[in-house]
Amino acid sequence: MVNCALAVAAGPVVLAITFDYGQHAVFREIDAAKGVCARYSIPHRRISLPWLAEITSSDLVREGARPPELTKADLDDPEKTKDSARAVWVPNRNWIMIEIAAAFAEVLGAGRIVAGFNREEAATFPDNSAAYLEAVNRSLAFSSGAPVQVISYTAQMNKKEIVQAGLRNQAPLAKVWSCYRGEEKMCGFCESCRRLKRAVSGTEAEEMLNGCFAG
Repeated sequence: MVNCALAVAAGPVVLAITFDYGQHAVFREIDAAKGVCARYSIPHRRISLPWLAEITSSDLVREGARPPELTKADLDDPEKTKDSARAVWVPNRNWIMIEIAAAFAEVLGAGRIVAGFNREEAATFPDNSAAYLEAVNRSLAFSSGAPVQVISYTAQMNKKEIVQAGLRNQAPLAKVWSCYRGEEKMCGFCESCRRLKRAVSGTEAEEMLNGCFAG
């Protein structure tokens, strides 16, 4: 969302994509994406990857699975966050999504794909890292018939810095959906929710999200 706001400030955004790979939170993610796209008048497309759910045992897609619940203190415990990352890992997900987005970018004449990477999660999710971004762009030089690159305005930021950037750029933070689950409200306890709650603590965004968490 913050990357979207920053991209809009930099120039026209021609398409936003939400990928449905059978994740529990897909409908909440789609609703959130549509809300952000409506704010900025960006066309939105949903792309289904049902086979990805079939080949993974990730807690994000497995029927009846509940991703690990972490405490705030756990976020700074490498062993706890590594266990959490393993539980929700989906094989090669980011690369698959980027290559699909690159196909659209090439056809639409868009030179850049914007991804929401961040330094904080890159510690346990290597496909969020600046090194990964660099490697993917080297790959795209071979797999795209026109110049296409992936950028992330937040790749060097932690979550707190991302929230602050969102506030400065009037991103619609109240529309965020952080949760690994797809319930009525964000659970407040999965790693993604814990990181969001820590990031917004003490900021204007905390009030914006008041009542959005179940826990």
